[in-house]
Amino acid sequence: ILAKHLLSKLQGQVEEVNLEREAIPALNGERLKQRLEILSAGKFDDPMLRYARQFKEADTIVIAAPYYDLSFPSALKNYLEAVDCVGLTFYYDEKEEAQTLIKAKKLYYVSTGGGKMKKKFGFDYVKAVMEEFYHIPHIKGFFAEKLDLKDSEPKAIMCRALANIDGYFE
Repeated sequence: ILAKHLLSKLQGQVEEVNLEREAIPALNGERLKQRLEILSAGKFDDPMLRYARQFKEADTIVIAAPYYDLSFPSALKNYLEAVDCVGLTFYYDEKEEAQTLIKAKKLYYVSTGGGKMKKKFGFDYVKAVMEEFYHIPHIKGFFAEKLDLKDSEPKAIMCRALANIDGYFE
């Protein structure tokens, strides 16, 4: 609900990557070696790099992930590893600092949680990756928490979160 509402505030075409349906495999030693060989050969059209190509071309990125165990589901980590491709989505300059090759200047992160989000490690991690590798200047998170607590009012919590998105885009 929150992600769809946020998307309604943005302009342009939307391409969705539903990580529950995509089943992106974890990056292990074998897959990392394979990816490095593909990248080193400049085979950027290889199917293994499809998420990185899509990510590179996005004008704005929206990530919607539930709050799991102080972070986000492992499928999102697999996705982030799939798009972090040196030579395709970022490169290292002469000072060995990461420089972006992507278009996006904005990233929005949306998350819901059943309990209190004392620390937003998932958002903080995504923000760090996007700042370090991609230098995305505008990163904003929207959160709805305490949805499952005994005395919570989920409808009121969601209304406040929707209003927060509305207020941000006004």
